[in-house]
Amino acid sequence: MPATTTHQAMIYLMVITSASDRDMTDIELARIGEVVRTWPVFEDFDAEKLVATAQKCEKLLHEEAGLDGVLVLARAAIPPRLRDTAYAAAFEVAAVDLEMRMEEVRVLDRLREALDLEDNVAFAIERAAKARHRMLT
Repeated sequence: MPATTTHQAMIYLMVITSASDRDMTDIELARIGEVVRTWPVFEDFDAEKLVATAQKCEKLLHEEAGLDGVLVLARAAIPPRLRDTAYAAAFEVAAVDLEMRMEEVRVLDRLREALDLEDNVAFAIERAAKARHRMLT
């Protein structure tokens, strides 16, 4: 099996965050697509591969190692200097619908742990994402 790329691993984290509550909403899927199309870290990723990458993640989640296996793959594929970016992308998906379900919170906790993020870094990312998604009304 070919090694997981950094791009794939970052997409996996967004997908598992969206799927954590068993309800991948259209707004979450749209945000994943927007992140992939607009964030500099995905500049050299072929967006045409997004659906196949998400499907590969789904397949991996159904294997014996499940979520733990995907997290191990992601940690190995995402260099330490990009782990905060990977968490930011995942949190962006969780925050987009302005509703944080308990399942999403648990998955985000697991992501922070797998990516070995310091609490203050994770808090700053979370606070910034929440601020970006606030509305006037």
